[in-house]
Amino acid sequence: MAKSKTIYYCQNCGAQHATWMGKCSQCGEWNTIVEEVVEKNAKKTPWQEDNTKKPVLFNIKDIPETSETRIITHNDELDRVLGGGIVLGSVILLGGEPGIGKSTLLLQVALSLKHLKVLYVSGEESASQIKLRAERIGIETEDCYILTETQTQKIFKQAKSIQPQILIIDSIQTLQSEYVESSPGSVSQIRECTSELIKFAKTTNVPVILVGHITKEGSIAGPKILEHMVDVVLQFEGERNHLYRLLRSQKNRFGSTAELGIYEMQGSGLREVSNPSEVLISPKDTPLSGNAIAATLEGIRPMLIEIQALVSTAVYGTPQRSTTGFDIKRLNMLLAVLEKRAGFQLGSKDVFLNITGGIRVDDPAIDLAVLCAILSSYENEPLPDNCCFAGEIGLSGEVRPVNRIEKRIIEAEKLGYDVIFISKHNKVKTSNFQIRVEMLGTVGDLYRMLF
Repeated sequence: MAKSKTIYYCQNCGAQHATWMGKCSQCGEWNTIVEEVVEKNAKKTPWQEDNTKKPVLFNIKDIPETSETRIITHNDELDRVLGGGIVLGSVILLGGEPGIGKSTLLLQVALSLKHLKVLYVSGEESASQIKLRAERIGIETEDCYILTETQTQKIFKQAKSIQPQILIIDSIQTLQSEYVESSPGSVSQIRECTSELIKFAKTTNVPVILVGHITKEGSIAGPKILEHMVDVVLQFEGERNHLYRLLRSQKNRFGSTAELGIYEMQGSGLREVSNPSEVLISPKDTPLSGNAIAATLEGIRPMLIEIQALVSTAVYGTPQRSTTGFDIKRLNMLLAVLEKRAGFQLGSKDVFLNITGGIRVDDPAIDLAVLCAILSSYENEPLPDNCCFAGEIGLSGEVRPVNRIEKRIIEAEKLGYDVIFISKHNKVKTSNFQIRVEMLGTVGDLYRMLF
């Protein structure tokens, strides 16, 4: 009988250690090292074949150019985030909070793929539970197969007989390989199971989609090497109190990581939001102070968002600064610019800032709208109707130009806005647009035009 081998793994970073220690020498975390028994057999997985071919050496100039073949899921938001579809032979990792809709999204994609065999493997739910969700979503195909199994060798055996074109694993933390003697969800099991699935994807050219749990800090559970091993890492975000879910790409070897997909959670599943500007801007019967509309970009996708600000007298000794969906350090910088360059006494004021819809935006082009919302609340005067803003604020109080301003102007014009305020340093022909374009140089110019 083979002798068991004991290895000490760090549950935070996945580093191996010869002995137990209180602090990991790689990541510096305390009490994250656990003892695991590892024993690998020489057996082969059912899908592996003997590979006696010698490795081929290429000169980089002699490698033929090939384009990735993609599977179009007909889910426009998912296809956009993936860069145009699922690449054959790729491994995709989808993470998110419990109950956010990861399983619903993947089952919805599996049921909508007609004329493609999809093997949906679940280690968390029974077949009857998946059937109930499928009936609620709506079954559109007869080529979706459900397998409730956690042993990777049995999964590969079923995949060999069914020959699926897409393999979905829900989730990677529930799988267990017989070649490693440790419990499911441990560092060694996650690493071994992921390695076997990657070899399966690269050998058979079948794309594999993995669902990953996350920790209380929001990162994907398991060793960090898990994210390095896969081709694409997607993050499904959202608040339970909001209907909207955001799909972001943290890593993508086949496309951009700046794209954003927006869904609305409904009783019948996730609905794609094709025009996010309409859902991120709340309708108003009367003009209200402290509201401003910003023209932003997520990847190549322009959209308008609503900025809400509240400026009030500080009740306590230290003024409060609170933000939702915006960097609080950037807010402090903008308040300092208003006080130093424009003369507004905001040091004794509480300032609260909110981006509606539950999304988080890091685009510096919304600085101008943030300042306008703060000034509107400070003066208690609503901004003019049907106006929006796109500009970055510098430390000297100047309005700096932003990239791809034409797309922002076209989006504002398409949604019926009458005027957009931008930097005078943006090189754009205003005659090409029906919307009125106002040029600003400094924060003082902004205040004189609006108040």
